Amino acid sequence: MKEKLTKAIVSACKELFDADVQIELVRPDEQFGDYATNVALQLGKKLGKNPREIGESLAEKLREQLAGNVSQVEVAGPGFLNIKLTDGALVEQGLAAPVSRPQLYQDKVVVAEYSDPSAFKVLHAGHLYTSVVGDAIANLIEAAGGTVHRVNFGGDVGLHVGKTMWAIVKELGGEHPEKLDDIPAGSRADWMSARYVEGNNAYDDDESSQAAIAQINKHVYQVVADNDRESPFGRIYWTCRQWSYDYFDAFYARIGSHFEKYYPESITGPVGIKVVREQLAKGVYEESDGAVVFKGEPHGLHTRVFINSQGLPTYEAKDVGLSMMKWEEYHFDRSIIITDNAQAQYMEVVIKSIEQFAPELARGTTHLTHGLVKLAGGMKMSSRKGNIVRAVDVLDAAYAASKKAGFDNEPAAFGAVKYAFTRSRLGSDIVYDPEESVSLEGNSGPYIQYAHARARSILRKSEVEPGKATELEPGERSLLRKISEYPEVFEKATTELMPHHICTYLYELAQAFNRFYEKNRVIDDPREAVRLSLVEAYADTLEDGLGLLGIHAPDKM
Repeated sequence: MKEKLTKAIVSACKELFDADVQIELVRPDEQFGDYATNVALQLGKKLGKNPREIGESLAEKLREQLAGNVSQVEVAGPGFLNIKLTDGALVEQGLAAPVSRPQLYQDKVVVAEYSDPSAFKVLHAGHLYTSVVGDAIANLIEAAGGTVHRVNFGGDVGLHVGKTMWAIVKELGGEHPEKLDDIPAGSRADWMSARYVEGNNAYDDDESSQAAIAQINKHVYQVVADNDRESPFGRIYWTCRQWSYDYFDAFYARIGSHFEKYYPESITGPVGIKVVREQLAKGVYEESDGAVVFKGEPHGLHTRVFINSQGLPTYEAKDVGLSMMKWEEYHFDRSIIITDNAQAQYMEVVIKSIEQFAPELARGTTHLTHGLVKLAGGMKMSSRKGNIVRAVDVLDAAYAASKKAGFDNEPAAFGAVKYAFTRSRLGSDIVYDPEESVSLEGNSGPYIQYAHARARSILRKSEVEPGKATELEPGERSLLRKISEYPEVFEKATTELMPHHICTYLYELAQAFNRFYEKNRVIDDPREAVRLSLVEAYADTLEDGLGLLGIHAPDKM
């Protein structure tokens, strides 16, 4: 209907004033109508005419063009057009809303890269956050007709691995891979994380340990380059790396996430070095004190090192290699990368360097950033010193809070976490409160899940077939009007890649239903069939919206 209205207004402006206009239809307060536009004000400025007179001419034309779909077109204020749909048109629009998602990504290929944990470390709350939000964004794009490839990038080489391997060898009393068998399967990730903290502290505090770690770091790169799986050191490295990937897979399965492919830095690094050295010869990159850099200052950015003086790829070169590999593998229309805010300037430089030799790839890349994840009370995480909030800690806290609140339901508890993470605008810090997240009151996941279960319960109780109305009572109209907004909210969330719009809408929709249900009986009412169709559309909309967020919509709670 929104598209039909837009086309009609564009046509009327052309016919009456020979003017081409950009139409923005908004949702005014219900008392003013179902849609509003300031097109008369636009034309008034453009044509030098009274916008109210222009509005009256447009209103008359629209009443004629949209007869049967529009019951009222009025000019308000200095020249706003307020449009009210007929009950019949609103019924058609509202009942179709749950399946009327604009196909903004039809026939488009999108690579979504997010989560990005490093091997030899545990997943922390930030990884959980990017996994949840990344899944929601990927879900939006898929629902909009796109083909989405979900991929994951992480460090299986680099200084953090050197630090961890140094501490592992020390803990094992030397290069004794057979001693790894003594580490219980359920504690391997935490065991490696503790070794990383030990290695990092030693690197920061002791010069001799720092030199030893630097040598081990080089050794790791050589083991990977040679695919050395026979030497004792190589066996330790490959065993512990696999432990990390097994741990990642188990965690993602637990939260209902999945990835098509992992890109380890050991694979992207050599590709990045090759590309950077090729482009060094063409003047994109420059040599500086034995290293290879990209000078960002001419582009309003800063200089960053892509290959260090030891000839090893930095994160920058690894990201160049990753971008080239994703492009070669998927020939994407769009590549979306989600990281924390701290990576914003870093990624600007990396993408700008790629733009110099692969402009199409760079133009198709979108970097989204998020804020910090903190527990209620404001503690920031740091995996370097070991005082991190692990991803599993967040899940366990939510589950414990859900049991305390009276529902022993792990999927619902995880849904509470997902909703708590997605309800805030991407980019802002998240302060996570487990007890607030599982509350059945207020703007929470369980509140929306309960709203869905309640609606399904109403539908189960009736033996009447839902039916369409030709005329609506005020309460029915208000609810249906809110349901009809869903495709527009979906479009906004998908266009902006901002899942929080879905959360805000679902909460407002649940509140609208509560107001309706307080005053309008459904079961055993003369209008039962009509109202059942509204309840069904409402429940279907909640289910679809929760699904986009990766949250189960239970029929019972």
